[in-house]
Amino acid sequence: MKYTVDITIDLPRSKVIELFDNPDNMHKWQPDLVSFEPMSGAPGQPGAKSKLQYKMGKREIEMIETVTKNELPSEMSGTYETKGVFNNISNRFEEINEKQTRWVSENEFQFSGFMKLMGIFMKGAFPKQTLKFMNQFKAFAEGQAN
Repeated sequence: MKYTVDITIDLPRSKVIELFDNPDNMHKWQPDLVSFEPMSGAPGQPGAKSKLQYKMGKREIEMIETVTKNELPSEMSGTYETKGVFNNISNRFEEINEKQTRWVSENEFQFSGFMKLMGIFMKGAFPKQTLKFMNQFKAFAEGQAN
């Protein structure tokens, strides 16, 4: 399953990247994130692996992030793996003007086992969840400017 979502953030791209590229900020815009633990490689650089743990309601999810590309300020990409789900994400940051940035997130999910059914029946939930995270980041980032 592939999809693309985008939002406009009312901040210069340099400020968006400064906030986005700082792991200490993740808790501020991902309230379900319990922990972010670097595992190997130089954080933020291609090949770096980190363990992310989320608690969403009663569900606990552990996933492994692998950075595949870091060409910030324009792009940062990675894969996210958890039981039955593999997600390849490309995040692009485009300057609209000196005060606005367009964030484009291209996602490709691959499912296995039981999660294949979830992928079929919950197809619309995945883009909504991505957009929710993006809007949480937007609110956090724009709040930093005030």
